[in-house]
Amino acid sequence: MALTRATPEHGAVLGGTARSGALNLVAAGFSGTAGLAVTMLVARGLGHTQAGVFFAATSAFLLAQMIAKLGTDTGLVYWLARLRALRRFDLLHRCLRSMLLPVLVASVVMAGLLMLAAPRLATTGWFGADAAHAPQFARQLRLLALFLPLAALSDALLSATRGYRTMRPTALTEKVLRPSLQLAGLLVVLLAGSLTADVATWAAPYAVSMLVAAWFLSTVDRRARSRPSGEQVADHRLPANLTRAVWQFTAPRALSSIAQVGLQRLDVLLVAAMLGFRAAAVYTVATRFIVVGQLANQAIGAAVQPRLAELLARGDTAAVHSLYQTSTGWVVALTWPLYLLVAVFAPTYLRAFGAGYRQGSAALVVALLCAAMLVAAACGMVDMVLTMGGRTTWNLANVALAFGVNLAVDLVAIPRLGILGAALGWALALLAKNLVPLGQISAALRLHPFGPGTIRAALLAAGCVGVPAIAARLLFGAGPAGLGAALAVAVPAYAAGCLACRHQLRLSPTALLGRLSRAH
Repeated sequence: MALTRATPEHGAVLGGTARSGALNLVAAGFSGTAGLAVTMLVARGLGHTQAGVFFAATSAFLLAQMIAKLGTDTGLVYWLARLRALRRFDLLHRCLRSMLLPVLVASVVMAGLLMLAAPRLATTGWFGADAAHAPQFARQLRLLALFLPLAALSDALLSATRGYRTMRPTALTEKVLRPSLQLAGLLVVLLAGSLTADVATWAAPYAVSMLVAAWFLSTVDRRARSRPSGEQVADHRLPANLTRAVWQFTAPRALSSIAQVGLQRLDVLLVAAMLGFRAAAVYTVATRFIVVGQLANQAIGAAVQPRLAELLARGDTAAVHSLYQTSTGWVVALTWPLYLLVAVFAPTYLRAFGAGYRQGSAALVVALLCAAMLVAAACGMVDMVLTMGGRTTWNLANVALAFGVNLAVDLVAIPRLGILGAALGWALALLAKNLVPLGQISAALRLHPFGPGTIRAALLAAGCVGVPAIAARLLFGAGPAGLGAALAVAVPAYAAGCLACRHQLRLSPTALLGRLSRAH
């Protein structure tokens, strides 16, 4: 695909994306901090085995939630953004109905299946490595099933608001309100000494977020429908049967979304089943930093996704190329310092979760996954580019491949290597999930993420953070003293480097921070 000449409008696209991303980044920072605090509370407050039961139950819940969403987290953004780009505001409601109603039905069905299946998990030997705690796991699953429809609808409604290109609802509801309620509720419950109400306290905020998301969606939808529809588009740009086209796009994404969450959550369940709930707690703690790093990627991705859909709908490939490379540079700049520091100071990171989480294999798990995440971050939002370009079946095949790699390696390696085997499976799956679509978009769309900003961000992170971190560990050890020394050098050096390269990274205060009150 030949690139067209960039226009001044492309700068406006990047500026708008940066403003939206800035709001999401602030919210993602809060969400990441709250998520780590929740993990620490559970790890310290419940003990190893009880924490493992909690982590396994919530992992199963999140997997069921993704199944119930039917891929609408991407489909809603894609189609609503596309209809807006083509000025067919009259079709927005039809698109919403065709996707939200199936989510409601699917989530109720999934909740019923979870309720029915939970008791069997305690009696069929699935958790033979820790059979004594299987009944407690089943009870927590039944309790979580009650909240499944609320969680699925909450996420679908927030996805719809992103299709209207507004980031505030997702940032404020998913990344601030719900994590705050979860953290506060768990703190109260654990201080009260309860071991039965913890998962309910964690899941109940989905009811609040669903109501708030519905209010946000009604507000932005009312504004969009009040606009004139404009001139009608050509038939070849909009299918005659919208509902059929919507699900032709979304159905493959539903399967890939399930596999995607399976990559992140299935190993916790496999570790619990093969090694016991205590090992599942250690593995969850050792891998929690990945979720924090991914929040930055998701924050930028939430701002990029609707713009990619609009630009690809208009065929503006030059703007797509610029947006992809610039956003990848932002992702590298934000996440590489975290992964480098966590990899070098893994013992200090694990110590924060309490005694018993600092075993040698846990530190190796952290280092292995940090290396894989460095590669994944450098590929940028490669899955999103492929999907927004309409290649959802390619995306499905890629995620299925990664899921197969993860599952196969886990089944072979976990019994032999313990939690390190689970980390090996996840690391290989991450490489497959990013490198395969990277080759596809390079061949099919003539796109790649390695622009000047990406390369500059990687060099800055390696030189200003990685080198001081390794030197500090060699001189002062892997404990808090070494980490403190590394931060004392890395933070000002990296800040100065980013400031000096702000134009190449598109990190000027106007472009990146914008005015948060206007982020949409």
